[in-house]
Amino acid sequence: MKDAEEGVVCVEEGSAGIARLNRPKALNALTFAMIERLEAFLHSCAANRRVRGVMLEAEGKAFCAGGDIRAIRDLAADAPEEANRFYAAEYQHNWSLACFPKPHVALIDGAVMGGGVGVSLYGSHRVAGENFRFAMPETGIGFVPDIGGSWFLPRLPGRTGLYLALTGAACDRDDAYALGLATHCVPSEGFAAIRAAMVEGELIDTVLDGLHEPPGESALEAMREPIDRLFAAPSLEALFRGLERENGRWRNFAHATLETLSKRSPLALHLTFELHRRANAFASLKEALTLEYRVATRLIRHADFAEGVRAAVIDKDRSPKWTHATIGAVDAGLVESFFAPLPAGDVPLIDHWRLHTRP
Repeated sequence: MKDAEEGVVCVEEGSAGIARLNRPKALNALTFAMIERLEAFLHSCAANRRVRGVMLEAEGKAFCAGGDIRAIRDLAADAPEEANRFYAAEYQHNWSLACFPKPHVALIDGAVMGGGVGVSLYGSHRVAGENFRFAMPETGIGFVPDIGGSWFLPRLPGRTGLYLALTGAACDRDDAYALGLATHCVPSEGFAAIRAAMVEGELIDTVLDGLHEPPGESALEAMREPIDRLFAAPSLEALFRGLERENGRWRNFAHATLETLSKRSPLALHLTFELHRRANAFASLKEALTLEYRVATRLIRHADFAEGVRAAVIDKDRSPKWTHATIGAVDAGLVESFFAPLPAGDVPLIDHWRLHTRP
């Protein structure tokens, strides 16, 4: 099937549109063709009166590890305009999903990261199985948490969003449910029942509420005091100083966090911090995506992104050599340059259904 070759299989069955990510050997990493297929299917389901809702599922042990960063790295080097088209298509799909007028249910059992968050988070329902793992690890490859990361992460409780964005720390489903990233927790063995209910056109809220099992206590919630205090620093430099000076009960946590941050791209950390600083001014996801597109299309051309991908997925030595040795070596003017208007103009994002995004 052509769909299978493109990494996603889409079918309309009964009252449901069902999309399955089907690149398990690549952890369902998103390609340009997959994003285009998901977008086209969303439009088809919106126009079909028989379809009452859409379900997104995945083949294999991971839901979606994000965008295919090796392919993006190659495009950025060999065909940069094609790389721009990838991000334009991805961000358009994020926005389309946020504006989609019908229920959209993502069944997530396994890792969901980066771009995988973007094709699931903005739907109406995110169902976490027992193997759910969420992360936005982009600063570790010289990039920023995009796909609207500067919209939804700053709106998580306290300063947890900035903590997750800078460190790339992973959350299990207990954390995700406490943060609102997951709407329901259902054992993966119950996913078939959800699928059947959607095909039959049952009310999805009633179905999911009936299958939901309260998760355990959130480990991240227990760390809120030091996270909210330390990550409220007015600058990245002040945040580092606070971690260095922390003593007492949270000393080990602070020093471990500092060690993690010291391995991330200093430029990516600055850009991520600045995106979050500007987030208070965003009125919608669309504004966040527009600014992220400026940053992303410039950053994929920077040496840190190429080096981060090399260290993570090509040579796999996990020892990137960043352009800047420390956060103090990053010039403020360089950071600001990533946010400047693009010569060709901003990415055009269209609300095809004339709705406003959900928060």
